[in-house]
Parts: sequence; structure tokens; C-alpha cells
Amino acid sequence: MTNRTTEAATGPAVTGAAATEVVSGAAVTGAAATEVVSGAAVTGAAATEVVTGPAVTGVAVTGPVATGAVVTGPGVTGVVVAGLSDPVRERLRRWRLVLGGGQADGTGCALSGRDAAMDGTLAALYGRSDTAQAGRERSAGLGASAPSVARWLGDIRTYFPSSVVQVMQRDAIDRLGLASLLLEPEMLEAVEADVHLVGTLLSLNKAMPETTRETARAVVRKVVEDLEGRLATRTRAAVTGALDRSARVTRPRHHDIDWNRTIAANLKHYLPEYRTVVPERLIGYGRAARSVQKEVVLCIDQSGSMAASVVYASVFGAVLASMRSVSTRLVVFDTAVVDLTDRLEDPVDVLFGTQLGGGTDINRALAYCQSRITRPAETVVVLISDLYEGGIRDEMLKRVAAMKASGVQFVTLLALSDEGAPAYDREHAAALAELGAPAFACTPDLFPEVMAAALEKRPLPIPGTA
Repeated sequence: MTNRTTEAATGPAVTGAAATEVVSGAAVTGAAATEVVSGAAVTGAAATEVVTGPAVTGVAVTGPVATGAVVTGPGVTGVVVAGLSDPVRERLRRWRLVLGGGQADGTGCALSGRDAAMDGTLAALYGRSDTAQAGRERSAGLGASAPSVARWLGDIRTYFPSSVVQVMQRDAIDRLGLASLLLEPEMLEAVEADVHLVGTLLSLNKAMPETTRETARAVVRKVVEDLEGRLATRTRAAVTGALDRSARVTRPRHHDIDWNRTIAANLKHYLPEYRTVVPERLIGYGRAARSVQKEVVLCIDQSGSMAASVVYASVFGAVLASMRSVSTRLVVFDTAVVDLTDRLEDPVDVLFGTQLGGGTDINRALAYCQSRITRPAETVVVLISDLYEGGIRDEMLKRVAAMKASGVQFVTLLALSDEGAPAYDREHAAALAELGAPAFACTPDLFPEVMAAALEKRPLPIPGTA
């Protein structure tokens, strides 16, 4: 069985001397069937009706209706698809592509043209068999050269949608060990760029030759620009709104009055006889855009399992750094700590400044972040890590407790990606929750709301909680 997945077809096995149609129902074996069967065995010279019963015998099966069962026997090779309805034919075709041909599939459905070419691209990746055939094991393979892989990448982009192409690319890298081929420019030009591919390229960063580096940067930049286009506007709107709300004062200067909110807050003081609202309480903007109001520290685990989170966090860091009212610091760590704040103008530079892989020392990273905090009551620290700590656990927890006691808003994200529930250290997550810093996985679409809540010191919108 291969690793392909698709829609299932149903139907029991049918055997006999000859068959020109597919028969639905129970097994057909023996001499002959001459009519519709719904329970008892019937014998005769030939079958000219629909056969659907549980115990039918016959020499020839030529009934007019076929619904997808498998037919085998003398003179019969798999399923004869003449007379099949379109839905049944499509179901069998899909099963054939799932199972990959050979003795394992049992459909006998022949492929030609585009389907045969599509099957070839799937077989190149998923064609490994668990059992030896004809004295040797059949194995998947794309050939150990960039040109053959580049051709294969072009083929899958022809036959499959972008979302499927990205999955197949990841499988090719994982199953066939093709990561090293990404170091060749012609290979990079053929791939479908996505966050996972960027993570792979970043893991190969130190081994990347100069001839490939510019192509790799172009691939990474394309992904980063797509992400910025999708996430930047919402992030700026959410953060700006949170800053405005947290900065409002009750004694603003005239040109700083937020008239819409002032009127809404004073509607209870409306005087009908004068048709006016008496503004007993003024609400102002507090000049949010003219000075730095909040400080944000993004502390990012760059171990290999956090690749997608590193990509998204770098993009969000660049977006936050572009806002004058927020002072943003971006720190990445494994067993060492690197401050990439000076590269935030270009998230591609940030990403190529990371080094995915290695161990993890969260305590050391938090110690560095803590030393850079100057206004704790106006600071949000976001730790993005799976919490597998290689440093001193108790010291890590003490630092978190100390930062929270000083007024820092501390947020722990187990992942910042669309990959679903991550693996993480549950003991450390529970310990942080006891300190009032619950750890949870966050999607890129939710992150702006999380930041807005942290800046306003509201409860965080944790998924799965009311």
C-alpha cells in the first residue's frame, strides 16, 4: 500500500469463468446464474439480469448493471469498465491512483494519457513497496540530480493544485532526502514556495553556496511579501486600536479629543430641550502616534521544530517595528542568544540571521530579555517556544515570575503557525500556567488579537476557552 490518499470505492469480490460487466453484491462463483438473485443460489446456462445476491453461481456474468465490485477469474482481468456510470468510473480511477497499480491495487483499471503521467509522478515519490516483488524491492526515487527533480517539480505543478504541490514537496524532502538539492539554483527556481520550504532553506543556510544564496533570498522574499500582504494590515489595525484605547486620557487638549467616543460616553447627559449633549467626561487620544507607548520583546526559539514559527514571528516583528508607537525587539535563541533587532527593517535579513537547529536554553534567553526591559509596566514579552528546556528549569520559572511581578505582560506561545497542535513540554506549560502565563498554540490569524489583548492588559483570547 502506498502513501496516497483519496476517495474509497466499495464492492465485494466476484469470481467466475467470464465477465464483461462489474457486478455488485456477494461473491459469484460456480456454474451459471440466470436471473436476479436476492438470497438463494440460482444455477443455469448464463446470466442476463442484474446479479446482487449473497450466494450466486454461474459460468458467465453478462448482466447490464455494474456498480464497482472487483471481478476476477479465468478469462477475467480485474474490472471491466464497459457500461460503468461516470461516478463509478471516477471512483475506480481514483482508487487506481491511490493504490499505485500492480498486484496490490486489485482494480485492474488501466490508466492512459494524463492519468498515466499523473500516476508516474506519484509513483516517483510514493512508489516504495513494503514487500519484495520478483526477487527485488520496488522503490521510490527521483534520481540524485537536480535536473530530474526539477522536471518532476514541473510535472506535479502541472497535475496538482498548489496546496497539494506543497505537501508533495515536503514529502519528497522528508522521504527521499532531497534537501541538499535545494542548494542548486535550478532546483529552487522550480519549487512552489511556502513557509515550510523557507524553513528548510533556513536550515541549509550555512551550507548554501554563494551561487544559490541570491536565488534562495528571492524565494524567501516572495513568501515573506505574501505573508506581509495578508497579515500586516490586520496587525497594524489591531495594535493601533489597542494603543489608542490604552492611551486615552480624561483631560485631553482640545485637538486631542476623540469626539465620537466622548459623545457616546455622555449620551446620558443629553438635554432634549436644548438638543445637545453635555460632555461631562472628555476622552482623548493621548497622542498615541507621536511617542513610543509600548515595548514588545519577541523571544523566539530557533530549534529545528520551530521553523514555521520563526518565519511568522520574523514577519510580525517587522510589521510591529514599522509602527512608531511600538518599540520592538526580536531575539532568537538556541543555546546561544542573538539579538536581531537591528535587522527588523527587512524580515528576510532577520530570517537569514537565524540558525535553525541545535539545543535550547530558555532561561538564558529570558535573562537577556529581562536585562533589556526599562519600562516593565509598558512591556509585553512574547516567548515562542515548545518549552523543551535544556537550561535551568527553576531559574527559567523564577525569571518569568519576576517579570510578571514587575508589571510585564508575559505571553507564551507554543507555536505561531498553521500546523495544528504542536508537541511541547507539558510540565513546563503547566508550571507557567500556575504563574499566570498560560501557554497555547497560536495561528498567524489570531496573533494580532493576542497582541492587542496583551497591550491593553486584557485576558488573552486563548483558543478553546470561553
